[in-house]
Amino acid sequence: MTTQSRSILNLAVLAFVALTLLIPTGQAAAEAGGEPMSIELAFMTHLDMGMPEQDIYIERSPGSGEVWRVTKGDNDMSAPLFKTAIKVKHDPFDPKAVGPHPKGEPLGMNLGQWLKHQGTGNYTCSDGEGSLELSLSGLVPNGVYTIWHAFIALPPTTPFSGTLDLPLGARDGSESVFTADANGKIEFEHSFLPCLEMSDIWTTSMIAINYHSDGKSYGAYPGDFGLNAHIPLFLMLPKRAGI
Repeated sequence: MTTQSRSILNLAVLAFVALTLLIPTGQAAAEAGGEPMSIELAFMTHLDMGMPEQDIYIERSPGSGEVWRVTKGDNDMSAPLFKTAIKVKHDPFDPKAVGPHPKGEPLGMNLGQWLKHQGTGNYTCSDGEGSLELSLSGLVPNGVYTIWHAFIALPPTTPFSGTLDLPLGARDGSESVFTADANGKIEFEHSFLPCLEMSDIWTTSMIAINYHSDGKSYGAYPGDFGLNAHIPLFLMLPKRAGI
């Protein structure tokens, strides 16, 4: 690993840790005692974390047949976005993973439209049952989305080994699907068993919103990232009580 790559990785890890600690927990109580927990939620983008967007791509050299992940330096909000021609695994900590990648179909929106994705909400856990209440806006009008409970090693492995992605609620993915309205909004409410797992000293626990550009969901599988699955928003859950 080069000195530049190591510096970027270290900064990303520090940001990951800092944001995990800063997520507001409201009146969160110890899960171990079975007492209710309530957490306020605020979603973010990869760019908010100082990382490249993982599943949207821009064309730096027209006609090259190659696309690149969007980074902090890409400020043209009118730039059209593309899919990749093949599945591209997530790798937010390696600068070389920005690209190039084989160009796929147009995503049908520009960078400014993509970055309008926003989301807040609340998560509660009581008597072993979890409940999410989310307010999402800036979504693709009538777009198909799924919600995921994901886990990442902390600090991240080198090379990056990826995330463990579980659909919200039922393991077959049937409870994780929703469709935005014609204005790109939705008020999502759902209860499920068991409660979500919080972060700990080895892993960071996350909630991720996944957009399906082909209008399909894939059950227990999130889809092919870059090709038909694109993560616009995610958040990290705080450490569980007692850590």
